[in-house]
Amino acid sequence: MSLLSFLFKGHTMPEEVQVLDREDYKQAISKGKVQLVDVRTRAEFMSGHIKGASNIDFFQGSAFESAFSRFKRDKPIFIYCQSGNRSQRAARKLVDMGFKEVYDLKGGYRTWTY
Repeated sequence: MSLLSFLFKGHTMPEEVQVLDREDYKQAISKGKVQLVDVRTRAEFMSGHIKGASNIDFFQGSAFESAFSRFKRDKPIFIYCQSGNRSQRAARKLVDMGFKEVYDLKGGYRTWTY
């Protein structure tokens, strides 16, 4: 194991995860019906969200995993949070749950609203 891989272990995203900037994300989710999930809290979701998004709070533990059981693991899934930190953690968890294509909004919802 190299020094760099040791230092940054866990900080690289799995190959199933792609982080998209706002424009690429917007274009990708505009292509028809997609699996779009806001992983922020309910209060954050209610204060504003991307149209068509479902809300599954990352902090809900087993309820988080249970809620994702209704999504198709072989279809792309698009997730976001407020700043990108929670959604990166959620993306790793989704890959562990068997999702093959996970797309994360770089910088989170705060970049969406500008």
